[in-house]
Amino acid sequence: MSGVFDRLQKRMEVESQEGGISPLDLADLPPLLRKIMRYMLREYELTYPEICEWAEELAESERPTQAQLDEALTVLTKQFWLIKRGEGERIHYQANLRRKAGSKLAQGLWNALDTKIAAAATKKEETPPAS
Repeated sequence: MSGVFDRLQKRMEVESQEGGISPLDLADLPPLLRKIMRYMLREYELTYPEICEWAEELAESERPTQAQLDEALTVLTKQFWLIKRGEGERIHYQANLRRKAGSKLAQGLWNALDTKIAAAATKKEETPPAS
């Protein structure tokens, strides 16, 4: 029998696969992809030439080749981290952010938990210590 929290965890896993990203997902990315995504999150939408210009301004030790940059953008697009629009020099990339979901837990759930916790505390206080 699954509990409330097991069902909640399963629901959160399903929702996380529906597209878009959360900031916590960035930690799992390889360094170059993470760097691109952090920049895209700051700027939200950039053209391909703007991304290339940004990459050229990186320190030489961190600067990707054109092929690496193109491959990284392709990977991020295929994994739905970025939304790609347009063709050629008119390509625009946009961070694929999901809307922040509000709490879907009923207020009654929290009231029930508070009641159970209070009842458990009362029961513990009423039980006489063993002598």
